[in-house]
Amino acid sequence: MMTTSDHETFGELLLHLRNQTGRTQEQQAEAVNAASGRDTMTRREISRYENNDNIPSPNTCAHIAAACGLPPEHLQRAARQARKARHQPADQEHDDMLRRTLLGGAIVGAVTAAEPWGRLAHALTRAKPLDLESAGILTETAEQLHITELTLTAIQLRGRVEAHLDAITSALPRAHRYERELTVAAGETAALAGWLAWDLGDHQAARNYYRVTAECAEAAGHPALRALAFGYASYATSGPRSLELLQQAAQYVRGPGNAIAAAWIHGRHAEEAAAAGNESEALRALDRARTAYEYGDYLTEQAWVRFVSPSRMDSLAISVLGRLAHHELHDAATTATNRLGGDLSDAGVVILGDLATALLLGGDVDQGAHVARQFAQAATAKPNTMGRERAAAIAARLPHHEADLADQLHALAA
Repeated sequence: MMTTSDHETFGELLLHLRNQTGRTQEQQAEAVNAASGRDTMTRREISRYENNDNIPSPNTCAHIAAACGLPPEHLQRAARQARKARHQPADQEHDDMLRRTLLGGAIVGAVTAAEPWGRLAHALTRAKPLDLESAGILTETAEQLHITELTLTAIQLRGRVEAHLDAITSALPRAHRYERELTVAAGETAALAGWLAWDLGDHQAARNYYRVTAECAEAAGHPALRALAFGYASYATSGPRSLELLQQAAQYVRGPGNAIAAAWIHGRHAEEAAAAGNESEALRALDRARTAYEYGDYLTEQAWVRFVSPSRMDSLAISVLGRLAHHELHDAATTATNRLGGDLSDAGVVILGDLATALLLGGDVDQGAHVARQFAQAATAKPNTMGRERAAAIAARLPHHEADLADQLHALAA
């Protein structure tokens, strides 16, 4: 049987890896879940690994390695050694050999970089190129996070996104032949981190993330990624500056393969033009958005366009038509309501808010107040920045006899 010293070695290795990232056990679990695209890892399981109560499977080792920005094969090999040692007689020589095996290779830098010899060893091993499997895990996880954004709140997702951005950042110096695709994945992840930061009210962090997203786009020569940065940044401002950002973004989504991205950018342009009172410009932009969306294909475009769902497009159209008190509003509201159903995602909250605002602007006060109550319930369950903004707008348009509802909405907006 394996001695306590043997068994502790692998647990200590995992503990050192986590400490090197500066994460708590809970944050490490979030990072591993971000790498795997699932919600199966828990703080308790991380503790079990580090306390030598369990040895992770090869797949889990790969996800832990990806979360720490390391090649998976080194951690998988170390796990096999530890698992094999459980069934072998142990002596001090074997203990020393196993420790050298577990702390060797690319992992030595991550474990012992605080020591001078460790830093030198790490500098030498970092030159080893990232392998195809590691690059694939990092890029696929970046894509999956954008899909997950459709169902999780900003609070639930922010830790995972930031952890994955750390993992990509750690891997980039070794990316070599995969540098461009990892740079794009880093930019996509940074853009999502910025959106979540803005959604949680951390506007300075959001601006910083958007800036580095644009830098990734330039480094990788990826125009659509630049459009993503400008599109997200347009929410953090208003008026001429927002329109300027969206006009710049539109330049980067021309041509094939960007139809859904273009639909979102044009829809945002329509929304901002309508807010500025420019009806003709808003309707032209909305028409461009609808046309582009018809030609979109989620399977061939960037993963981040998944958030531009039919419900999001409904939300943009309702926002535009409501601000303009346009005659198409009723039909658009009916379509959006039917499509929404019982959806209580962040997108559903926004659509309900836009629908209530549009009905009140159009003079249908009773129906507008009814939808406003639905919105208040949904926004309380799923708080986000866009919902808070709509709560304030709705409260300002409610009639005097809906004072209680207005107070509830003002509390949401605070």
